[in-house]
Amino acid sequence: MKKFFAIFLVLVGLMACNSKDKFKIKGIIENADKQILYLELTGLDKTQILDSTKLGKDGDFSFKGNRPAYPEFYRLRMGNQFITLAVDSCEVISIQADAKNLSSKYKVEGSQTNVEIQQLRKSVSEIQRKANEITAEMGTDQRNARIAEIENDIETHKVMARKLILQNPRSSAAYFALFQKVNNTYLFSPYIKSDKPYCAAVATSYNTFMPESPRTINIYNLVMDAIKTERQAKQKEAWNEILETSGTGFIDIELNDKTNSPKKLSDLQGKVVLIDFSAYESENSVQYTFALRELYNKFQGKGFEIFQVSLDRNKLLWDESTANIPWICVRDEDEKFASTYNVSSLPTTFLMNKKGVIVARSLDFNSLNKEIQKLLGD
Repeated sequence: MKKFFAIFLVLVGLMACNSKDKFKIKGIIENADKQILYLELTGLDKTQILDSTKLGKDGDFSFKGNRPAYPEFYRLRMGNQFITLAVDSCEVISIQADAKNLSSKYKVEGSQTNVEIQQLRKSVSEIQRKANEITAEMGTDQRNARIAEIENDIETHKVMARKLILQNPRSSAAYFALFQKVNNTYLFSPYIKSDKPYCAAVATSYNTFMPESPRTINIYNLVMDAIKTERQAKQKEAWNEILETSGTGFIDIELNDKTNSPKKLSDLQGKVVLIDFSAYESENSVQYTFALRELYNKFQGKGFEIFQVSLDRNKLLWDESTANIPWICVRDEDEKFASTYNVSSLPTTFLMNKKGVIVARSLDFNSLNKEIQKLLGD
C-alpha cells in the first residue's frame, strides 16, 4: 500500500503539472518599497521584459509564465541588479532577497539547478570584483600579485564548474557555466584543449535530449566549429612541414605498431607503399583484409609494402586482429594523421611511388594491381 500510495502521489503531481503547464516565481524582497521588479526572458539574442510589478512595504511578489518548450533562462531585475534563474518545467521557485544587494545575497528554494547557478554567479562576481579593483595607479608588484590571485581564483572556479558539468551535463547550470565571463572574456572555450571535453559533454547531452532547442544548436555548432578549426590547424601544420622538407611528397607518419615499436612511413622510401587508413572493427573488415593480403602476397617480394594506419577505438580488438598481419600496422588512437590526410571515410588508401610521391588515392583493387605493377616496373 505504501508503494502504491507513493506512485499515486507522483502521478497526481505529474497530472497537476501537465494541466497547469505553468511555472511560478515568487518571494519577498526586503527594502524594496515602491520599486519596480521585472521578470525578463534572457534569450540567445536579446533580453525581453515579460512582466513587472510594483513592490509594497512587505516586498511580496509573484510571477507566472508558460512553461518553455526547452530549458530557458530568466531574470528578476530591479534597476541594474538582477537574479538569474533557469526554468525547465512547471516548477515553483521561491526567492528571498534584499534590494540593497539583490544580485548576490539571495536565497532560492524549489530548484537545485538554480542553487547551483547562484553558486556559479557568486564565484564569478567575486572574481570580477577583484578584477575591477586593478587600476593604473597600482605598482607593478601589487598589480602582478592581484592578477596572480585572480588567475588562481579562476582556476578554483573552473574546478567547481567542471565537477558540476560532469555531474549533469544536461542541466541548465552546466550550460550556464560554459558562458560565464570575467572582463567580457569567457572562462570556458571549446577552442582551448583543456576546456573542450566539458563543452563537448554539454553539447552532446543537449543534442541527445533536445536537438531542436536553439541553445542546443548554438553550443553544438560552436563545439563542431572548434573541432573543425583544430583539424584545419593540424593539417596546415603538417603541410607546412612538407613544404619545408625538400623533395618530400607525403606527410610523414610515426606511430607504434602491435609490438609497441615506433614505425615511420619515411623509412619506406625506395619502395612502392600503399598507405591504408582502415579499422578492423568495421563491418567489412574481414573481406577487406583478405583483399589486402592477396595484394601483399603478390607484390611484397618485389619492393612493395603496406603501411596500415588503424583507427580502431578498441585496442584489445586491434591487438587480436593484427596478431598475424604480415605488413606494417600502426594505430592512430587520436586520429591525428587521419585528420592530417583528410580522411573522411574508411577505408581510404594512398599509393606512394618509390620517390615518396603520392600518385593515387582510393583506387579499387583492380586499379591498384595495375598501378602497383607499373610503379614496380613489372
